Amino acid sequence: MLSEFKAFIAKGNVMDMAVGIIIGAAFTAIVKSMVDDLINPIIGLVSGGVDFTDNFVVLSGDGEFASLEAAREAGAAVFAYGSFIMAVINFLIIAFVVFMLVRYVNRVKDMAVRKEDEPAEAAPAGPTQLDVLLEIRDSLKHRA
Repeated sequence: MLSEFKAFIAKGNVMDMAVGIIIGAAFTAIVKSMVDDLINPIIGLVSGGVDFTDNFVVLSGDGEFASLEAAREAGAAVFAYGSFIMAVINFLIIAFVVFMLVRYVNRVKDMAVRKEDEPAEAAPAGPTQLDVLLEIRDSLKHRA
């Protein structure tokens, strides 16, 4: 059973998947930082400084809460539509970034495949054996 497990792990697909997951986790941190630190402030600037994250409606309990975090700490049931809107925006941004990355990788792969498919410059072909023999025959005819 241990040898079967080693054979399974050694297969290229499993190793490729593991590398993909690790790279994906690191990439997630980069994209999250891009969204939080670069894009969300621009969205806030365009929308007049509105941050959707703190938009919510209290479903149970009386009282006004200054923020979504305060309402959750108080144990109130909240309908946090602002967090959902921000999650959708973040998803769309991340999906677009991943699309652009995959598009770029596919272009690089296509260029590499095209270069491999291009035939190498063929060296000028010399005369065949038949051509040489015919030339010798013709040369002997002219001497006789």
